[in-house]
Amino acid sequence: MHDGANSATNENDAVLVRKRRKGIYVLPNLFTLAALFGGFYSIVMAINGRFDLAAVGVFCAMVLDSLDGRVARMTNTQSAFGEQMDSLSDMVSFGAAPALISYVWALNGLGRWGWFAAFVYCACAALRLARFNVNTTVVDKRYFQGLPSPAAAALVAGFIWLCTDLGLKGSDLAWPMFFLALYAGLTMVTNVPFYSFKDVSMKRSVPFVVIVMIALGIAVINIDPPTVMFGLFVIYGLSGYVVYGWRKAKGVQTSVISTSTDEPDERGLHR
Repeated sequence: MHDGANSATNENDAVLVRKRRKGIYVLPNLFTLAALFGGFYSIVMAINGRFDLAAVGVFCAMVLDSLDGRVARMTNTQSAFGEQMDSLSDMVSFGAAPALISYVWALNGLGRWGWFAAFVYCACAALRLARFNVNTTVVDKRYFQGLPSPAAAALVAGFIWLCTDLGLKGSDLAWPMFFLALYAGLTMVTNVPFYSFKDVSMKRSVPFVVIVMIALGIAVINIDPPTVMFGLFVIYGLSGYVVYGWRKAKGVQTSVISTSTDEPDERGLHR
């Protein structure tokens, strides 16, 4: 009897040891950490007065942020830790970094109005990310509820990158930066639907012309990256209001809440 009891106890101890030793998936979290570094790098470059590199850091973080969730699903390494890590990384790269870069570049010349705009953007990014985590299972996966934080960061960083490339000074563009920061921030917390591209499957076969168009798109971006990237995100940043107005005119439901029974593919992620 004692031998049997001891054996059961040993098995239970072994199970507990296995549970304690459960680690963290490396591959998807490497992408998340790299995206976090992009945001941190942007802040450091802004402090050093290299606003072009600061803007590029935000765009690099955006690309890396779009990959970690896909890598996790492809390798079947999704985890609750990864979801939380991704959310914190997004807050730094797409919340704090754009707010601080815009403040150092232009908004500090407006005094209290400058840090007001920077804080509103940063606070709205936090609220947007928190709302995404709460509503992830009830939002139509085809649309984002409000402007996604990476796109909002791209609007702010793209404007700074373009102006820096044109040789314009931030001190001369303080008020345009003020209104752009407010627009990007407040649009993140609206209920305006923005297309998420989540229903675009990378596993489907596509016509040959699609690959040609993608190649042309890459070539066009390479001609003048600051202008093209900022232009693309301006179009996307306005597209939600166009969709909202079209739905309103057609009498279609404008809210993206509870319009789909399917759970979003990227649960807990903020792309």
